[in-house]
Amino acid sequence: MSIEEELFKKRKLNINKLIPYGFIKENDIYKYTKSIINNSFKVIVTINKNGQVKGKVYDLETEEEYTLFRLENLQEFASKVKEEYINILTDIANNCFTEETFIFDQTNRINKLIGEEYQVNPEFLWEKFPGYGVFRSKRTDKWFGAIMNIDKSKISPSETGEIEVLNVKLGEETSKYLKQKGIYPAYHFKNKSWVSIILDDTLTDKGIMKLIKISYELADNKEAWIFPANPKYYDIMGAFDETDTITWWQPNNIINGDTVYLYITKPYQAIMFKCMVVDTNLPYGKRKIMKIKLLKRYNKDEFTFEKLKESGVTSVRSPRRIPLKAIKKLNLD
Repeated sequence: MSIEEELFKKRKLNINKLIPYGFIKENDIYKYTKSIINNSFKVIVTINKNGQVKGKVYDLETEEEYTLFRLENLQEFASKVKEEYINILTDIANNCFTEETFIFDQTNRINKLIGEEYQVNPEFLWEKFPGYGVFRSKRTDKWFGAIMNIDKSKISPSETGEIEVLNVKLGEETSKYLKQKGIYPAYHFKNKSWVSIILDDTLTDKGIMKLIKISYELADNKEAWIFPANPKYYDIMGAFDETDTITWWQPNNIINGDTVYLYITKPYQAIMFKCMVVDTNLPYGKRKIMKIKLLKRYNKDEFTFEKLKESGVTSVRSPRRIPLKAIKKLNLD
């Protein structure tokens, strides 16, 4: 990547600022000239209406283009020329361009739409990959999107060039969407329910936002849990006869709005209560407790351990998530 491409790849031209800055318009090209190194070299920067920046340095003594500053291993003088040249480009970038979050137009449009729809901004978590931004559900802290700048060969081996992709989770419908142009198996994600969408206008913004909505709902989805409750140690039936809200030990990763199914151990061995988590992270000594509110009671014969086993729930020794398939199969709701 050239010096110009690197400096301006996340910049958008404000064309109205070029002439006040000192550019001269020649046909459809804007041209800026400045002397450097004690007037022994001349820098010429040109910008077209699309914001493409090109630059050349001329040795005024020989009147020839000076290119040594573009080499990898530079001598001291060439390094000085490069430093001066970069300073000029940086000042132009700061005064005539606006800084963008991402490289390409569609990526920045999608970033803006995500912010408007879900009130979240991308998080840049890796110093080694400064262009990688992830989006999280505010409620669950789970990712629903990740934008990455990669070489196209990573997802399409026969093609090259820098691109940006958006990874989203599509769950059980992933295979259907992979048949669409512009959607690929997720780069850098092992989970097969994720895909990579190339952000080059192959798909419309509206179409991409529909896929983001699927991913967001999966990330923001309330979890369902099954908790064992031993009536020998706690009279859960009596507690719910007196009030609809009780406190309970809080496991990790549970949040407000999650559903809790209480499985009463011997002599019942059945799910008998459906509750909702209404308050979390309440201090209780060295541990934390939460409040759960009763939503529904079940008959002791409705959801026995034998029926749970038939739906894939093989044990209830400690708090655990209950699969959505099991909930649907048991008709717990």
